[in-house]
Amino acid sequence: MRKKIVAGNWKMNLTLAQGEQLINDILQAGLKLAEGQEVVVATPFPYLTKAKSLLKNYPGFFVAAQNCASEKSGAYTGEVSAEMLQSVGVDYVIIGHSERREYFQESNAVLAKKVDQALAAGIKPIFCCGEPLAIRQAETQNAFVAKQLEESLFHLTVEQLKNVVIAYEPIWAIGTGLTASAAQAQDMHAFIRSQIANKFGREAALHLTILYGGSAKPGNAAELFANPDVDGGLIGGASLVASDFAAIIQHLG
Repeated sequence: MRKKIVAGNWKMNLTLAQGEQLINDILQAGLKLAEGQEVVVATPFPYLTKAKSLLKNYPGFFVAAQNCASEKSGAYTGEVSAEMLQSVGVDYVIIGHSERREYFQESNAVLAKKVDQALAAGIKPIFCCGEPLAIRQAETQNAFVAKQLEESLFHLTVEQLKNVVIAYEPIWAIGTGLTASAAQAQDMHAFIRSQIANKFGREAALHLTILYGGSAKPGNAAELFANPDVDGGLIGGASLVASDFAAIIQHLG
């Protein structure tokens, strides 16, 4: 059975006190997670240990970092290694988010190294992929995403892939005023699963969790999550509002 996951990405938002209040408000929403459902909170680095402490007695709730270094250790001032994240109990790490790719020029090759570091430290990567507007307008999105997958994940073994979650980000529909339909989300998720099946086999593809990272909200989450290849969401802005985030979680089904 594939996991159903809703992951909230705080990005560079909230003070520690605000973040603690947000987590407490989410926990007080009385959410009932079914078997195989998970909620992941991706906080800034300084808040990871606090988030871990707040969630430790809540089954199905996990903590993610928003990034990790591509190297194991060394003279890389300001970087945080996967081993460091593991030492404070981090469960997941977001790798290859569209903002990291755009603002920090993270290449597919660098992201492959980050995936390796995370897996070696026993942390599950949430690997992001997706196309910008120009690629979508040219209708070459499948080839673009296939290359991201191939260059960052296809070196893994089937056993390693079992610990990877993929998040599809339609960059062209995030903050642009354009909207990706549930059908467009399903089409790309199905394509991603087909690429995984071609490389790793049908069984691996069937068990792979693929999240939608394109501005899911309480109003569209149910329609998105109802698609057979959409296994949850990587939520941005809506994860900063406890009532919205809780409502999205309730639509996991």
